[in-house]
Amino acid sequence: MCKERKNVEVVAAIICDGNKVFATQRGYGEWKDWWEFPGGKVEEGEGAEEALRREIREELVTDIRVGEKLTTVEWDYPKFHLTMHCFLCEVVNGGLTLLEHEAARWLTKEQLGSVKWLPADEEVVNKCLLR
Repeated sequence: MCKERKNVEVVAAIICDGNKVFATQRGYGEWKDWWEFPGGKVEEGEGAEEALRREIREELVTDIRVGEKLTTVEWDYPKFHLTMHCFLCEVVNGGLTLLEHEAARWLTKEQLGSVKWLPADEEVVNKCLLR
């Protein structure tokens, strides 16, 4: 008998500053050391933009302005199905202080391939940021 795959809905901030985008390296779990766009799970009753502002405050002690929706990625990981809503964002207040991540970098378009992206995040890089 086949067990149904768990669905996880998350939001991701594509934080831009000029020609650079902010990337974070996971410091824990099965995907430790892989790179991603910061964000996290949408809680019940929460809108995507509200969830994104909350997650960035919690993870990076930073307030952001959430701009246009860039894309939604549907990705099947081995243990769950991910729906990731990605928004273009900019820093309003705060210094992007790492509370949960191992490292962070501002990457230019040419540098996006220099890190090992999580599969769903790599989809964002390939579909949207390298166009």
